[in-house]
Amino acid sequence: MDLHGQVAVISGGLGDIGRAIARALAESGADVGIGDVLQESEAEGSLGELRGIGRRVRYDQADVSDHQAVERWLDSVQENLGTPTIVIPNAAVVSLTPFRKVTVDQWNRQMRVNLDGAFFLAQGGALRMLSAGIRGRIVFVGSWVGHAPQTHIPAYCVSKAGLRMLCKVMALDLAPDGILVNEVAPGNVDAGLSTRVFEENPVWRERNEKRVPIGIMSSADDIARQVAWLCDPENTQITGSTLLVDGGLSLLSGRMDSDD
Repeated sequence: MDLHGQVAVISGGLGDIGRAIARALAESGADVGIGDVLQESEAEGSLGELRGIGRRVRYDQADVSDHQAVERWLDSVQENLGTPTIVIPNAAVVSLTPFRKVTVDQWNRQMRVNLDGAFFLAQGGALRMLSAGIRGRIVFVGSWVGHAPQTHIPAYCVSKAGLRMLCKVMALDLAPDGILVNEVAPGNVDAGLSTRVFEENPVWRERNEKRVPIGIMSSADDIARQVAWLCDPENTQITGSTLLVDGGLSLLSGRMDSDD
């Protein structure tokens, strides 16, 4: 895979999965613009690693739930690295709260970050590609719970279901312009948001691993490899698709809540 000359932007780029995606794309030749809510000092390790690969890289502090912040980030990337050709809406938050106890603030926060934020970045990136006549790639980082309801994370499920339809609508709209839009949907990942859940509830890690048909949870690198593969310029026919990276979880029937 050769991504030299490409410019990638990745939201949530300082999380486990975001860092893995940035590394995979940089190793394939892309320059990388990382966005996250953390202070710039917390990005130094990731930036140093990517520069060590020999790629141009920059970090911008940006809350994707703020449309203006996303626009400023994209403008900064375009000014310093060039027009984004690869857009990865990855930032997400989750609250382990059953449906009957979800607060308005919890609901709104997950919708704003997981769905609105993905839309702001994907639309902003797409419009810049269209303006420059670029035939680029947009890959959403979704989740298998976008189609498999889990009652302990209802808002997260709904946000990821909405993201999947956003992916399909954008794919259809942008297909004539050569911008391909897809989703990578992880299952149980031993990284990122799940890691924090497992730290708070260690017994859940063992339960979740046992539930995966292949007996092994995905790693951040597993997800990153599939995202990078969908960004390959030689992939010219895949758009509007969801690539499940769930070890077979979607083959099972019934819910898989935290307390069963």
